[in-house]
Amino acid sequence: MSLTVQNVSKTYGSFKAVDDLSFEFNNSGVFALLGTNGAGKTTSIRIILGMLSKDGGEVMWKGEPIRPAQGGIGYLAEDRGLYPKINIITQMYFFASLKGLKKSQAKKEIDYWFGRLGIDEYRAKKADQLSKGNQQKVQLAAALIGNPELIVLDEPLSGLDPVNADLFKSVIREEIAKNKFIIMSSHQMNIIEEFCDDIVIMNRGKTVLKGNLNQIKKAEGRVNLLVKSDGDFMELASQCGLIMKENTPNGVCFTVKEEKQAHALMQKMLEAGVPPIKFELREPTLNEIFIGCVENSAEREEIK
Repeated sequence: MSLTVQNVSKTYGSFKAVDDLSFEFNNSGVFALLGTNGAGKTTSIRIILGMLSKDGGEVMWKGEPIRPAQGGIGYLAEDRGLYPKINIITQMYFFASLKGLKKSQAKKEIDYWFGRLGIDEYRAKKADQLSKGNQQKVQLAAALIGNPELIVLDEPLSGLDPVNADLFKSVIREEIAKNKFIIMSSHQMNIIEEFCDDIVIMNRGKTVLKGNLNQIKKAEGRVNLLVKSDGDFMELASQCGLIMKENTPNGVCFTVKEEKQAHALMQKMLEAGVPPIKFELREPTLNEIFIGCVENSAEREEIK
């Protein structure tokens, strides 16, 4: 079972929204589709789901082209997809019928997800009477009824408070444990790092980076050094050729060209009697990788 996206393109007039997008999602887990606003992520998602026609390329799920409204697929859209003036339970039965569920099975699954997500009390409410967070819970329930094998989550934690964000993350982990294939798009890079193995980063419709996240980080090397101490160590860091990136209550972050710079700073701090409370040499974050990729691709476009 796998999802294959091959040379997919979509053009609106002279604007190329998606330009030759290709990737393979061969193992269950979470795959991230990332990009700036307007990069082509949502267009790509709608093409993958069969909701939008493509100009070229193909999308294959389990060896067959994806069809609109195909069963076995769940979708939580970034934009609210609920009917504002219709009560929630009526909408849920409608969504279940679109997935081919009989009423008895739909009731069983709706009862489970409403209980799991804590929205039982809103059954008779109209969608526009619910907070954004509770509307998001309803949409997640709608995406997961029918036990889909392929799940697409577009900004799933957007607008959620920390308690409900943790609830959503626990549900995502449960779906991962069931060997589901989950495509996630989010601007919250810490969430992507928490869940995703493989990523595609898009900018202006083009793919600027793709691959296994751990391998990408490893290739970048341990280029960040976070140091915290009760003593002053900035002059020592300067002597080691370290360049300060940022200074926060959590410590001072330096850019490291070679790991021996970090080793030298540690030695100097110990000799000077200002031992570190925190001394962490680490790979770049996904947020740093993302910003670097987008900026580099923008520079290449300007040169052209």
